[in-house]
Amino acid sequence: MTDVLQLLLRITIAIFMAGSLLEMGLKLDLKKAASALGDIRFMLTAVFWSFAVGPALAVLLARVLPLAEPYAIGLILLGLAPCAPFVPLLAARAGADLNYVAAFLLLASIGTLIILPEAIPVLAPQLSADALTIAKPLLLFIALPLVIGISIRFIASDLAERAHPVVKKITAVDIAIMLSIVVVLYWRDFLGAVGSYVIAAQVLYYCTLAAAAYGLSFGLSHEKKSALALGLCTRNVGAAMAPLLSISSPDDRATVECIMAVFITLAVGFGAANLLGRRNHASNPALGGG
Repeated sequence: MTDVLQLLLRITIAIFMAGSLLEMGLKLDLKKAASALGDIRFMLTAVFWSFAVGPALAVLLARVLPLAEPYAIGLILLGLAPCAPFVPLLAARAGADLNYVAAFLLLASIGTLIILPEAIPVLAPQLSADALTIAKPLLLFIALPLVIGISIRFIASDLAERAHPVVKKITAVDIAIMLSIVVVLYWRDFLGAVGSYVIAAQVLYYCTLAAAAYGLSFGLSHEKKSALALGLCTRNVGAAMAPLLSISSPDDRATVECIMAVFITLAVGFGAANLLGRRNHASNPALGGG
């Protein structure tokens, strides 16, 4: 029975990854992203915080905090996969520029595909997988669905609008099934994580990275910094989990760490959006509507 559930879990994880990125692609408007992609200051800032400071902070916390090695690996994987697909939903609440949110989504997706396979053998050699092995699930379950979604959106936007809610619903059902299987298989690991530094490490990581990027990104407006902060305090959990599919027997605790991020990154993302929205209204009282 356990073997069957393990197989079903890998299938649901694959569907989760592909569905999340297909959903992202169907909503990603390249025309909106184009103007932001030409903003060199924003793009360089986003790359710096996403793929230099972000991974470095994850490694630092993994080494400083008393985390078991599999949980530390999970945190490093999450550190290499910025920006959750649901970030555009938070843009209006935070006062972020949707064009820059779209640009950051595209940048984060491409950057993750390029950097994660190269970084994992260096930062987490315990996974015992080379760059090519790690890249395969990323290309199959991340890059391909994203390209398909973007292509449909670019060629037939009406079809993309109709397809998006269907893909979103299927992905949501798959997530519910995936989480149910995880609870059955790993409930002891979940209980163990609650009493350890696992949850605190993730919350500390997301909040510290986003707050530092917002405060230190000089020369950017609130709208641009909010797009950056939202992308940094959320994680593309599907991309982070892809390397775990590339090895035959990943440690259960690394899988648990990543799956817990589904809840944690959602909570932190909405919390950050509310804080950023209040800051936006405080600096622009006219937005309060009275």
